Amino acid sequence: MSQNTFVIGDVQGCYDQLVELLAKIDAIDPNARILFAGDLVNRGPKSLETLRLVKDLGERADSVLGNHDLHLLAVANGIRTPQRSDTLNCVLQAPERDELLNWLRHRPMAIAIEDGRHLLIHAGVFAAWNTTQTMSLAGEIETQLRRDDYADSIRHMYGNAPSIWQDNLQGDDRTRCIINALTRMRFCHPDGTMDFDLKEGAAEAPEHLIPWFDLPTRQTQNCTLIFGHWSTLGLVLRENLISLDTGCVWGGKLTAVRLTDRMIIQVQSPQHQSPF
Repeated sequence: MSQNTFVIGDVQGCYDQLVELLAKIDAIDPNARILFAGDLVNRGPKSLETLRLVKDLGERADSVLGNHDLHLLAVANGIRTPQRSDTLNCVLQAPERDELLNWLRHRPMAIAIEDGRHLLIHAGVFAAWNTTQTMSLAGEIETQLRRDDYADSIRHMYGNAPSIWQDNLQGDDRTRCIINALTRMRFCHPDGTMDFDLKEGAAEAPEHLIPWFDLPTRQTQNCTLIFGHWSTLGLVLRENLISLDTGCVWGGKLTAVRLTDRMIIQVQSPQHQSPF
């Protein structure tokens, strides 16, 4: 009998809601595999406790890296200054800070589930990428983040260009483009160029912008893509698409979906921060 897998949307330091959600999952299947769509930390009140909990789940759980997770690594290395809405000091001042950061930077950028029938990323993929290429490009970033000099890669990942994929990209441009797609992508122009300005839901998009997953040329149509990152999009369940960020940190819900049958488990959250 195959193991059940639950995927959980952006936690962002909402530890109490995560504990409640995990208890509900354990009541259904205490041996289920738990995967996270990234952004374990930041903006919520208990980023440290969240990291400790997910790390302590051991081999039962894993998480892809989100933009807030990478932001924590950047702040910890003095590459970025903390933002007003950050809630990362608890991690940065923790006695096991180095152990937690080392664990975090060894998380994957993408996870193929059930032999590639499902693909978990934090934000999106370029239309030109198929599942195999996505996993390969994610692996390039994972290799960089797991090196002793990983801070050099983080130092050069910031910026919006190049905003469209080309196979011949090299160096920092290649790294930046891959990371931006996997951790920041929401809308694209019809030619696949990423737009980083619009953060509203899909219904509010102007005619010249398309949600990345609706590009007709998308090469990952043959698998189910699972992602978070887009709280204004909310929970979306399609035949080959699962969107899981339901705005826990903004007063929404923390959501888990069981992949075998699309069972939804949710926990209501208080509003920890205002999105405005």
